[in-house]
Amino acid sequence: MSSDKFTEKNLPEEENGPQHSDARRTFLKQSSLLTALALAPSAAIKAAELKFEEKVAAVFEQVKVTLGINGKKHKLSIEPRATLLDLLREQMHLTGTKKGCDYGQCGACTVHVDGQRVLSCLTLAAMVDGKEVTTIEGLANGDKLHPMQEAFIKHDGFQCGYCTPGQIMSAVACVREGHADSDEEIREYMSGNICRCGAYPNIVNAIKEVKNGGQRV
Repeated sequence: MSSDKFTEKNLPEEENGPQHSDARRTFLKQSSLLTALALAPSAAIKAAELKFEEKVAAVFEQVKVTLGINGKKHKLSIEPRATLLDLLREQMHLTGTKKGCDYGQCGACTVHVDGQRVLSCLTLAAMVDGKEVTTIEGLANGDKLHPMQEAFIKHDGFQCGYCTPGQIMSAVACVREGHADSDEEIREYMSGNICRCGAYPNIVNAIKEVKNGGQRV
């Protein structure tokens, strides 16, 4: 075949000019994107709209509460659905109170409300309006540890330490409630607090020492 008959039709694609190839790729990409958008399910669009609406609603649905936390008064704006646990951890940054099961079964979130132990994961923050909340951070007196904190350290009442704040808050309440007169009674009234490391005997010993020592808790 002579050179004058070797026309553009016989050239391979890459020799037929890169512009033609690039234009075709761009067209295919744009077509695929438009097709995907056209086929997007309406449910996905509705979900995105709902998420936006929830954020807007959260701003207008907030309620104002006044509560004491570890001896200090706070005026706060909160969502009606917010739990006391989430308020303490997320808004007040008091992370000593732990989120364990979030179903009221492990006791890691135990705090005191007006001196009574409660599971903060099952307590709506709006329900404690006007009340006094004490967390593990509020037990110590400055650098001086609470007697129960000292007893837990002395008797190795913890291992990993995750459940320890809730254990100590329940232990203090156990003594205050008058339910620390025997090992069996302590175990019964501490049964709502789970220690996955199995430090139960040491926890009982710590509570007994504080109870028998007659220290103010």
